[in-house]
Amino acid sequence: MPIIVNLDVMMARRKMSLNELSEKVELTLSNLSILKTGKAKAIRFSTLEAICKALDCQPGDILEYQGNVEKTTNR
Repeated sequence: MPIIVNLDVMMARRKMSLNELSEKVELTLSNLSILKTGKAKAIRFSTLEAICKALDCQPGDILEYQGNVEKTTNR
């Protein structure tokens, strides 16, 4: 997947737990966990805005595009 979610990195930098972030952004733990593990198919701008506000960061701190990375294979 070319979009990498760095939510866990930002949470660690801010020393914030998933429970605490869940309360601040009013999102369920399961939905935040899906986002954190990169399994989410989409994110609402309102959710992204709430996360950025809670973590005092920019959307680019959480989402990273790696579309040009070639997969290497062992031969």
